[in-house]
Amino acid sequence: MADATDPLTDDELVTVRRFMGYPAMGGINSSQQSWRFFRVYGFNEWRLRNLADAEVAQVRQYVKDIASLETAILTASDNLDTDQAAVWTHNKNEVQDRMGLFNRWRRQLCQFLGVPPGPGLRSANRVVI
Repeated sequence: MADATDPLTDDELVTVRRFMGYPAMGGINSSQQSWRFFRVYGFNEWRLRNLADAEVAQVRQYVKDIASLETAILTASDNLDTDQAAVWTHNKNEVQDRMGLFNRWRRQLCQFLGVPPGPGLRSANRVVI
């Protein structure tokens, strides 16, 4: 297990990118899909690989918290078949509410890193080149 201030591992970098809404980068020798051709992607990679110790620790805390929120979304499906039981009434917006909270913290991670949210966190009708 990495020390809180050790550089992010490759697995952690994949998770951070995913939470930030960025697609998989592929191999370093990939051609036209490579991050090297997109300024924001390159800046994001530089930023993630050059964090101060305290920043690495903070990113790891964000990842831990966001992963917990993601798990809560996945387990919310356990309640989707129940609309009302005795005095308990299921929140019909539970998954939507949890997704909103999950995405809010993903955007907070992007804001902390000073990088715009990736395509996976942008509205579908917005194109940035």
